[in-house]
Amino acid sequence: MLLIHVQRVTPRVSYAFKHICKRVLGVEVEFTAKIEPFIAHDGPKFSYGKQPLGKELYFQSVELLFEHGLSDISIQVLDWEETKCFFEVKHAETALPFDIFAATFYLLTRYEEYLPHVKDTLGRFPAEESIGYVHGFLEDPVVDIWAYKFKQVLLKKYPDLIFQEKKFRIFPIISVAQTFVYKNKGIIRSIGGAARDLWKLDFDKFTDRIRVAIGMKKDPFDTFDFIIELQKKKKRKTKVLIGLGDYSTHERNVPYNRLAHHEVIKHIADYSEVGLKVSYEAITDIAMLKKEKLRIENIINRKLQYSICSFFKIKLPEAYRNFIELEIEEDYSMGYPNHSGFRAGTCSPFMFYDLDYEVQTPLMIYSFCMAHLGKREDRNDEIITKKEVELYLDKIRKVNGVFIPVFSNKLISDLQNQPFWKSILELIWTTKEDEI
Repeated sequence: MLLIHVQRVTPRVSYAFKHICKRVLGVEVEFTAKIEPFIAHDGPKFSYGKQPLGKELYFQSVELLFEHGLSDISIQVLDWEETKCFFEVKHAETALPFDIFAATFYLLTRYEEYLPHVKDTLGRFPAEESIGYVHGFLEDPVVDIWAYKFKQVLLKKYPDLIFQEKKFRIFPIISVAQTFVYKNKGIIRSIGGAARDLWKLDFDKFTDRIRVAIGMKKDPFDTFDFIIELQKKKKRKTKVLIGLGDYSTHERNVPYNRLAHHEVIKHIADYSEVGLKVSYEAITDIAMLKKEKLRIENIINRKLQYSICSFFKIKLPEAYRNFIELEIEEDYSMGYPNHSGFRAGTCSPFMFYDLDYEVQTPLMIYSFCMAHLGKREDRNDEIITKKEVELYLDKIRKVNGVFIPVFSNKLISDLQNQPFWKSILELIWTTKEDEI
């Protein structure tokens, strides 16, 4: 156990320290604002504040963890060893040249997404607006890298300090916007689709549509048996997150109440953990979200635990507050659709902190690093993609994090012009995790 002296134990202080110390490094912490018990404590300890108390291990602070609300923070990003850092501190006695706890808090809470920024056409916070992209550290799990450097400082001072080290894990996610591409679309949509195929002289697609309609061929988007077979070969369960929103400009799935749709979802749920791909409209509409939640629960006959937002649109903090109110436990939307990397600067799960209410919530956020793995068209695509996957696996393994790629059933279907995606998924699926 680590005892930490801090001038004032705020919710921000508790959140940042517990994430680094407990969630990433596996060591318990206690706080004190009194000098006497801190001095009397003969175990591992350090102070965090503007000035050291004496000759103890000391980390200088900036103001962020002692503030309330939002302020326009000026950030200067610096090179530090093989990584980047910000919130520089300059006290001669400080053990690190920056405030690791404030910087972690800034990234995990998505502080910058609450500040004025330019949104993309879907109303999302774009990667290009982020501090990680602008300063070239988006592709590194800097929070975890910092945490392990902090661990080295602690061990140098307290070599007998025990850490319960977490293990490297792989959690593949399958996001299902359309369960079927041809099947169960209804007469009007099917006729319209066939007419469109003929208008575009896409006779292969037209033929496939007819063969699926008369039962001679499996729907191309129904790739779930392939995923289930992967799970049988390698005992690693995935999460399949399925859209059940009403038909709209953004949502094109088959009607949620079709029997064949229910049968496929129930079949998937026999082998995988099933959750909800929240429709674009339901992300900020709690009544619609509740309706979609009830739909998936009635189909799989279990409580909804997992979610992902359509198009990875996260409107903070409203979307996450709605998830919490409806008791959704885990969200997998934290990442960028068009850029690989770590939106929150970490590859470790973390609790959502509501900056408006200044409180840690029970919603666990899982940050993915690769979404659909891009859509490259050059002929060396498979080689490039495998190298990218292997690069992220290596980065995340070094800090015992969680590698989360997001695939879609469409990506591994026969309709794609890049048939190697199944082999990419197999590569990820068969990569060895750390033994427990």
